Amino acid sequence: MSQNNLSFELNEDQKMIRDSVKDFVERHVAPSVMERDNSKEFPMEIVKQLGEMGMLGIYHSEQYGGSGFDTLSFCLAIEEIARWDASLALTVASHTSLGTGHIAIAGNHEQKVKYMPELCSGEKLGAWCLTEPGSGSDASGMKTTAVKEGDHWVLNGSKIFITQGSVGDTYVVLAKTDPEKDTKGISGFIVEGSWEGVKSGPGMHKLGMNSSDTTEVIFENVKVPAENLLGEEGMGFIDTMKVLDGGRVGIAALSVGIARGALEESLKYSQERKQFGKPIGDNQYIEGKLVDMATEIDAARLLVWRAATLKDQGKPYTTEASMAKLFASELSVRAALEAVQIHGGYGYTKEYHVERFLRDSKLMTIGEGTSEVQRLIIARELKKTLS
Repeated sequence: MSQNNLSFELNEDQKMIRDSVKDFVERHVAPSVMERDNSKEFPMEIVKQLGEMGMLGIYHSEQYGGSGFDTLSFCLAIEEIARWDASLALTVASHTSLGTGHIAIAGNHEQKVKYMPELCSGEKLGAWCLTEPGSGSDASGMKTTAVKEGDHWVLNGSKIFITQGSVGDTYVVLAKTDPEKDTKGISGFIVEGSWEGVKSGPGMHKLGMNSSDTTEVIFENVKVPAENLLGEEGMGFIDTMKVLDGGRVGIAALSVGIARGALEESLKYSQERKQFGKPIGDNQYIEGKLVDMATEIDAARLLVWRAATLKDQGKPYTTEASMAKLFASELSVRAALEAVQIHGGYGYTKEYHVERFLRDSKLMTIGEGTSEVQRLIIARELKKTLS
């Protein structure tokens, strides 16, 4: 596991990002979040506004239209958004670290110049297409294929659980280019949603994250120009692992945001709600729940900051990303459960935010690598220290 010099003091740029996003979310996101959760409407206008603020390309290079800030700034922004609207935070995180992120990691100069400025500005939205109906944690089991024919590739297959699946404009698609080579036969492609043969299915009915767009995406004989091969042929799986490391840091920050929302709503409610002549927050059982939530949230945030700092320093951070994602995602579920318990019967209704936090939190332990996969990764890295 890597060592790094972690500062507990944010610099002026980081404070500015945190405060500006917090202000934006409280004014433009929080007042309508319950309505969007019920209607399941994708908040395109809000997403565009975040793009205008530079939040959709926050840590990408200014050379390609990004804002040029660091990964920690990205994590601060995601936490502030997720504190009120996890669906919106998921949109920003997946667009920035997965779709756009894969192009930033594996793309050549021409591809970055062509695609990244519009993605970083929010003019276009990105979607990352890895998971399939028959392959989730085992990406090597994918069935989508890309066959070279002259100056283009012919892409066939379907992807599922794709965030921005129907609202996305630019897809990064993983496909088998040499089925005989297992993971070494997987390649990445940049696919434009307007091309013939690209179709998205209807929105999926989910437990939570209701205003995040999630659909199946189908590719039927899609002609992909040879120059849209993303990275080297056969290196798609290796690049995917790099993309997921970064994505897990974002999911961990998102999880911290949900947990923080659960704590802050519970703290407020516990002082307003009176039982037996005093606020329930003065009851030691409730105090204990709040204290444990607050302590674990701080611990999770520090794990996120450590992973983000390592990434920014160009050091290995696979283990730290998985630790942050594992701990923070499971914490978000625990915190949301406790928040519902503190709210009692009201916590089980849609009149309070905490029931939404509970529904939204569960995805954190599944998306971008389940908790079980994170434990496998951490265990593998621990064993390396013995050799």
